[in-house]
Formats: sequence, C-alpha cells, structure tokens
Amino acid sequence: MRSCAGQGIRTSESAVIEPRTDGRFEARLRSGAFVVTAEFSPPDSTDPQDVLRAASRLGEVADALNVTDASGANCHISSVAASAILTRAGYEVIHQVTCRDRNRIALQADLLGANALGIKNILCLTGDDVTVGDHPQSKRVFDLDSIQLLQTARRMRDEGVFLSGRRISPPPRWFLGGADHPFVEPFDYRPQRLAKKILAGAEFFQTQYCFDVARLKDHMQKVRDLGLHERCFILVGLGPLRSERSVTFLQTRVPGVIVPQAVAERMRKTPAARQREEGKRICIEIVQQVREIEGISGIHMMAYQQEDTALEILEETGLGKIRRSSPSGGG
Repeated sequence: MRSCAGQGIRTSESAVIEPRTDGRFEARLRSGAFVVTAEFSPPDSTDPQDVLRAASRLGEVADALNVTDASGANCHISSVAASAILTRAGYEVIHQVTCRDRNRIALQADLLGANALGIKNILCLTGDDVTVGDHPQSKRVFDLDSIQLLQTARRMRDEGVFLSGRRISPPPRWFLGGADHPFVEPFDYRPQRLAKKILAGAEFFQTQYCFDVARLKDHMQKVRDLGLHERCFILVGLGPLRSERSVTFLQTRVPGVIVPQAVAERMRKTPAARQREEGKRICIEIVQQVREIEGISGIHMMAYQQEDTALEILEETGLGKIRRSSPSGGG
C-alpha cells in the first residue's frame, strides 16, 4: 500500500522502503501524483547550450526528462554527459543505461560516475540491436542483460560493493527503473517478467508506445492480480502519430509496438494535410483512457521533433501545468 512522499512505500511483503533519493521525480511518484516524463534524445553537438536548448520545451512541463542512451543504436552525446549537463542546470533527469555497448566494468564505472555527477534516477535497459542503427557493423557486448544490470545497481547501492566485492564508500543512491513490455508476446509472460525485474531492484517502469489500450488493460489486470502495482510505479509510453507513414514505421521498425487496425485505418482515411492533427487527437484519447486504469502512475511522452504537439496534448489533457522539472518550476 502506497503512502505519502517521505514516509516510504509499503510492499506486499509489508516491508517499508524509505525514499531512495531526495529527487523530485521519486517524490512525485511516492506522493501519489500522476506523473509525466518526457523522452529526450541528446543532440549531435559538443555545445552544452545545444543540450539545454533541446530540453527547454518539454523540460518545462515534465516531472523528469528521460535521457536516451544511443537510442535506435545511433550515436549522440552520451547519456551520462547529457544527463550531467541537464542536472547541473537544475533539471530532473532519468539516465538511461543500456547493456548493448559496455561490459560490466564500464557499466559499473559509468553508474558510479553518474551518481557522482548528481544523477539520481537510473533506467536499466537491454538496448536496441546494432542492426537498426547507423553503425550496423558494431560488435554487440551484452555482458549483462537488463535484469543483471538492475541487480548490479541494486547491489552497488544497498550493499555498497562492486560485483567483484570491492567496497564503495560512500555507496551511490539511486531510484532504479526498468522497461515493461505489455505489447510483446507471449503476453501472459509479461507480468512474470515484471515481477522478476522488481525482485532485481526496479521500483519504476516505463513502457513502449501504447496504441492498444485493450491490451494494456488486460496486462494491468494481470499485474493487479499479482499485486505488482503495489510494489512499483508504472508509466505508460505515449506519443502522437505524425502521419500514415509513421504508423508503418512503428509497425515494422520499432520492436514492442502494436498499432491496432482501427487506429491505422483512422490515420489512413484522414487527408494527409490533417493527419498530424488526427494523430494528436488519438494520443489525447489514449491519455484520457490510460489515466483511468488502476495501477498506472503516469505517462512517458515520446514525441521526437514534435515537441509543440506534445505540449498541446499535455495542455488539453490537463497535464501541462504540473510541477516542472526545470529550475523555473521550483522544488
């Protein structure tokens, strides 16, 4: 049973877990507020001001910015560097860490360095395969998988040791997260996978794009049946469709996304000049439905190069005036 921020969260095992950090993102979740995070892809630049400019729009209306780690297996400024720049400027960030490119030595070093730079929230991911990115000839590492990465980070935090057993003093403080996959078969296995990640150390989750609300509802029913919604915070990934072509891209190029036939047909039947607006309306409708599902703690907005549309969606759904992640938002 969840309790107020600062008083911890009670799990089904009746163990009270105190807040892991003094971060605003964790505090908002523990307070019971409906949270908004926003995906942030670091730019191809060496200028920190470019990072800040790119973050300024959605950073004003998000509880935290989720800084991607070479998403799509494409090169950008490193997630830890961009996260540090944003943290120094006063933004609340979620630092993505993927297993694709680094072995356990590099992963532990980067995790420790991130905490030394003030980064409090870590999202542990497997990572997109190199074949989908701009360096398909790259060698995959995958020394650890996402569950092992969670276990590693939890051990570093809770036991104050590296995987080798060597001490860390003082140990890091993190709020740990992972990915939930309601839209990937086998569907019946997904709640069990979620439970494994909770046992590994995950306390919050973000999903891939949700266009199939019926599938999400079925997943969340199974999650509630297992009591998992009392042991973690789940944020549903959402984003506006730009065009009929974007539907095809998501269906064929982005793993873990289901675009129902009704949604695809709705976009197809809309004149090209009005498809962006129709995509926005679809997203607004999904936001409204998602907010009614028990066990959902917030949304994760993914709107690359559609920041204005994302802001309109948040405004029209009443989520655009939430406590801000940027310095101007206070606390």
